[in-house]
Amino acid sequence: MAMTGCIILAIIVVNSPQVGGIEGMKANLDPSTLSFFPVIGSAADAGNVLVLSITSFLAYIGIIWRASWYPGAEPGGGGYVAQRMMSAKDEKHSLFATFFFQAAHYAIRPWTWAIAALAALILYPDLSSDEKGLGFVFAMRDFLPTGLKGLLVAAFFAAYMSTVATQLNWGTSYLINDFYRRFIRKDKDEKHYILSARITTILLMLISVLVTLMISTISGAWQFIMECGAGVGLVLILRWFWWRVNAWSEISAMITPFIVYPVLILNGISFPSTLFYLVASTTFVWIIVTFLTKPVKEKTLLNFYRKVHPGGWLWKEISRKLPDVKSDSGFPGMFLNLLLGVIMVCSFLFGTGYILFGETITSVLFFSAGILSFILIYRNLSNRGWEKII
Repeated sequence: MAMTGCIILAIIVVNSPQVGGIEGMKANLDPSTLSFFPVIGSAADAGNVLVLSITSFLAYIGIIWRASWYPGAEPGGGGYVAQRMMSAKDEKHSLFATFFFQAAHYAIRPWTWAIAALAALILYPDLSSDEKGLGFVFAMRDFLPTGLKGLLVAAFFAAYMSTVATQLNWGTSYLINDFYRRFIRKDKDEKHYILSARITTILLMLISVLVTLMISTISGAWQFIMECGAGVGLVLILRWFWWRVNAWSEISAMITPFIVYPVLILNGISFPSTLFYLVASTTFVWIIVTFLTKPVKEKTLLNFYRKVHPGGWLWKEISRKLPDVKSDSGFPGMFLNLLLGVIMVCSFLFGTGYILFGETITSVLFFSAGILSFILIYRNLSNRGWEKII
């Protein structure tokens, strides 16, 4: 519902007399606004033109995607996607569903927002840097008819509440099941744990409200989340490929940014430059903690290896104790599929953008690359046997 409403909003505002369609938008916007590469400079802002330093640009394209944790896009895979994969009929269906999600999430949905946002730059040119995020809301207010406006607002509230409910339940489950029930009160009945969970949910909500009061913009909230999760990405990835990673590795990686972050702020270092310091310090800490703490119990590691067959040379310490387990991880093929998947999603993303802006030939080239990548992935997985892809 939300995506459909955003598509309709984008169509309405782009075709408004003030914008004049796609051609009018391209004529009224600075060319750098429509460029993938920003203007590299030292100024933070230059009118409607985004100016980034080279370090900031590198932080955006080279660090955030692999080093920071944020809901729904964990570098090492997480509950959001796994939850949906495990609800599918089988591995093959789960993979196709994940493909569809990635394409819809990264290649289609962003353009519904981007087109409306670009139109808002023309419709509301006097908005300050802090107010530009309101352009989308103003466009909804001024251009959507009453019924559709209410439907889109309701859809946004539903999406917001689903996220809030997910985070509260998820956080409470960690605190009660993984900490309180395991280490503090081990022998209580279910009624006690349910009551504890309800109290914890309320406390988490109150803490969230207090944190929200300190954040003035949505972009500020996302920056805070990415900074507090900076450096966690590497440990979330390596926990699948290195037997030595343990719970203390992850805990130390989650705590370190909260200690380093205030120091950076006090020294005048701002986002996204903070990511370089946070990732480096967090990685250093969790690696040291990993070697200073005991590894996971051997029995647990052996059971995990029997079930998952992770393979790779970082699991040799465990795999040599299980000569009867033949790991068929196929890392070269898996890595090739990873690269092809990235090419597929990025090709669909840029292909969609080019077709929206009337550059048909370029769009066809990108879509062809995306379709070819998908065909190669399908062929690789078919050759391996779909029952072995996970």
